[in-house]
Amino acid sequence: MERSDLSDRRFDILLERLDRIADELAKINRRLDNDEHFLRLTRELATLNESLQALAYAALGRQAPQVRRRRAG
Repeated sequence: MERSDLSDRRFDILLERLDRIADELAKINRRLDNDEHFLRLTRELATLNESLQALAYAALGRQAPQVRRRRAG
């Protein structure tokens, strides 16, 4: 009888550990999903930035931008 009780106790402890591992894996998966979405967002922003730069240069035409510079001194 004692051996059976000990086995049940070990089984319960093992189940607890497995539950904790499952919880940690779920947290890691959520974090990875968020990182993946963040990477997708940064790629989209980079593409948008390139498009906006292309539009700005297209609006200027062949003429270079005229920039007034302040004189130092």
